[in-house]
Amino acid sequence: MWKAINIRPMKPAKRRFFGRDAKFIGTVAVVAIAAFAGTMLLPRGGEPSVALAAIPAYDFVCDVAYVNDGDTLRCIDGTRVRIHAIAARETDNSCSPGHPCPSASASESKAALTRLAGNRITCVQTGKSYERVTAICHNMSGVEINCAMVESGAAEVWDKFNRQRAICGG
Repeated sequence: MWKAINIRPMKPAKRRFFGRDAKFIGTVAVVAIAAFAGTMLLPRGGEPSVALAAIPAYDFVCDVAYVNDGDTLRCIDGTRVRIHAIAARETDNSCSPGHPCPSASASESKAALTRLAGNRITCVQTGKSYERVTAICHNMSGVEINCAMVESGAAEVWDKFNRQRAICGG
């Protein structure tokens, strides 16, 4: 009267690779790639160089097309850059009314900016002035161009703008 019941063991559910395991493996891969890339960017010795550590994050890169005068240049992409918080003589050697006036001539200031900027600069935008981007810029050696122009005597600090955003690492 009793009937035998055939009990079969249950098969374990098949695990799908596309669930939690895939997310975990993906996360591990991203972390590993980021760690590897971060390690490769450090110079030998494990410490970032002083020049790289001193350069702040920048807003844009300018491949310099030409230098207009001692405080303005143009990038190859057409962007006009006004070097923030400095004043240099105009191309006719005059100083605009109300602007600081350096002792350096217009050609000396232009030559100094040309030498400092080189072919490429990185810049942090500080504002706009007459359809130009005002910026604090560094050359490829890590030198802050704004400050170097003042220190060389090729330009004067323009206090009005320097108080808004200080140059020379201030």
